[in-house]
Parts: sequence; structure tokens; C-alpha cells
Amino acid sequence: MKKVLILGGTGDAVKLAAKLVTIPKIEVISSLAGRTKKPAALVGQVRIGGFGGAEGLANYLQQNSIDILIDATHPCAGQITHNGAIASHLANIPHLMLVRPQWECVTGDQWIEVESVEAAAKAIPELVNRVFITSGRQQLEPFLQRSQVYPNTWYLMRSIDPPDIELPNSKILLDRGPFSLEQERQLLRDYQIQAIVSKNSGGDATYAKIIAARELGIPIVMVQRPAMPEGEKVTSIEEAIAWLRQL
Repeated sequence: MKKVLILGGTGDAVKLAAKLVTIPKIEVISSLAGRTKKPAALVGQVRIGGFGGAEGLANYLQQNSIDILIDATHPCAGQITHNGAIASHLANIPHLMLVRPQWECVTGDQWIEVESVEAAAKAIPELVNRVFITSGRQQLEPFLQRSQVYPNTWYLMRSIDPPDIELPNSKILLDRGPFSLEQERQLLRDYQIQAIVSKNSGGDATYAKIIAARELGIPIVMVQRPAMPEGEKVTSIEEAIAWLRQL
């Protein structure tokens, strides 16, 4: 029996766990950070909470006799991905990163590419006063600061759980993807959105907003992914399973 720890929190992680539990002689444990109050249903064992950095994760791997670590966290998560690479090295176990391809800017897109959410808040064009925030509920402080400079800006924010910070002059939509193109097109029209803030998460679940923005001529302030550590990477669940079978 091989014990596989999946660092999760994404739809890909949920699907991967569901596939792995059907493979004989594999015990699956999914780890969630606990930031989402209503996570998607998972099969297999589930662990919720942080590890205490790379060393804490390495200790968990060793104390629980984990044989394989698969990182299927959000491609913009950053720190946990680096911690996974360090911890797997310290624990001397195989490590794989499941990283879905990022979105690419195509003809018709109006992207303003930035390195962080802080930079995104500053990059919103001055004349824009209706902004759709899809970059997550935990990094709203930069927009709160921006609202003090541009008090007439109205914000629409979408997330799975309510945010900890409430922006003035704003509306919260609690929803979980995937979203259809017609849904996104109608949402942008109904709320008269003039700019979108997004992270380059890749995948199909939320790509419809990119297409809708392209069709309607709406600019997107796109937060780029952080640099990833060296190591083995795949871009699909099928490739992850193939990698696992080869071990």
C-alpha cells in the first residue's frame, strides 16, 4: 500500500483524488488549507489546516509515512508550492506538481499584465468606475486603499465564501464555477462592468469571463502566476496518474 498526499483546494485536486482511490494499493489523503468554508466534496481521507511551513510539512510526511506528494493547489498559490518542493526533498519522497496551462492573451483581449494583486489595484484605469474583482476574497486590502483615492468606484466581487473585508460601494456574489459564456456575458452587461481583475488561473471553469470580456471590449487586469520551483510537472490529471503508475 502506497500513501499519497494531495495538496488540494482546486477542482483538479478533487478529480484527481476521485481517480486515485479507484487504483488498488493506493491510500489517498487530501490536504486543504481550510480557507474555504464549504469545500467541494472529496473522496478518501481529508486533512484540513496548515502544516507550519516547509519543515512542518516535511515532519508530517515523515510521521505519517507518506510515500508520494502531489501538489494540485491553485497555480497562483505560490508559497505552499515552494513548501511542497522543499518538504518532499527533506522527506526524500517523489514529488509531482499538477499545473494546468495558463491562459494566453489572444487577438481581441485587452490585458494589463501585473505581478501582484497590489499592482492590479493600482493598474485599474483611472476612468473606470465599475470593477469586477475575481482575484479572490483574501486580498481585498489593495482595493480598499484604492477606494479611498477613487471613492466613486463601484466593485462587484465574486467568491465562494464571504470576504473578511467589506469594500465600500460594492456588491458580493457568492458562487462557485464553472460559469457559462452566456452567464458571464449577461453578468458583465447587467452590472455595466468596465474592467475585470483576475488571476491567470488557467483551466476551463472560469475562462468564459475572458471570452465575454473579449467580446464586449472590457479590459482585464491580469495577475500573473508566481515563479514555480524546479521539479517534475504535468498539466493534466491523466498525466499525473500515468506518472504515479510509473513509480
